[in-house]
Amino acid sequence: MSAALTAVAGVVGLVIGSFLGLVVDRVPRGESIVSPPSHCVACSAPIRPYDNIPVISYVVLRGRCRACGARIPPRDALVELGTGVLFVLVAWRVSSAWAVPAYCLLAASMVAISAIDLEHLRIPSPLVYTTAALGAPLLVLASAGTHHWSALLSALIAGAVAFAAFFALFFAVPKGIGYGDVRLAGLCGGFLGWIGYREAIAGFLLSFIIAGVPAAILLAMHKVNRRTQIPFGPFLAAGTMIAVLFGAPIVHAWAGL
Repeated sequence: MSAALTAVAGVVGLVIGSFLGLVVDRVPRGESIVSPPSHCVACSAPIRPYDNIPVISYVVLRGRCRACGARIPPRDALVELGTGVLFVLVAWRVSSAWAVPAYCLLAASMVAISAIDLEHLRIPSPLVYTTAALGAPLLVLASAGTHHWSALLSALIAGAVAFAAFFALFFAVPKGIGYGDVRLAGLCGGFLGWIGYREAIAGFLLSFIIAGVPAAILLAMHKVNRRTQIPFGPFLAAGTMIAVLFGAPIVHAWAGL
């Protein structure tokens, strides 16, 4: 991808990240993401267009509502910035431009799901189903553009295997993961499977490695115990996106060990 298109992807990511902030705020409460328009949750004052510029407005306003001075959660700026960065990385790293829309969609979904799971310890099924419904035709488009139709079968198989494996884990250790993690695993498996089986395996291995290290540290420091609920969704999202962006060199490095 050219530098110009990568920059465009970053701007689009920031804008979508601004929308994701609204999604993260409203979806857990069961509110509409369409109406009413963006407003301050403290004083209900509508957010003006010039106060809704991703990241910049947060910095200019110093994280406060212009009308009442109420604190704006830093999470909103982090979601905007994180989405923008991921869109840039997707545009830079994904091998075919045909696949960029699908994996930008995945990146946006992973950001929103991670933010919600961290805050509420649950993964809203509408986000998973919406991502799957929008991602499927985008992956078909990517296969058509690259003439790589077998990737769709790989995506279906990897998604089904991931769902089945996590369902078995959920059934065996129901307090270990939630059913939202099972659905998310199927979604991530499908997107990773389109790239390749080895990348799919790498993504899930990375998820458990990334989750295990901080958990072990917190256990050693007695900050948590074995009954403490730790959201797995963000780690699954992280492992998935790392495999999407750097799966090939990681697989190659592991093969050389």
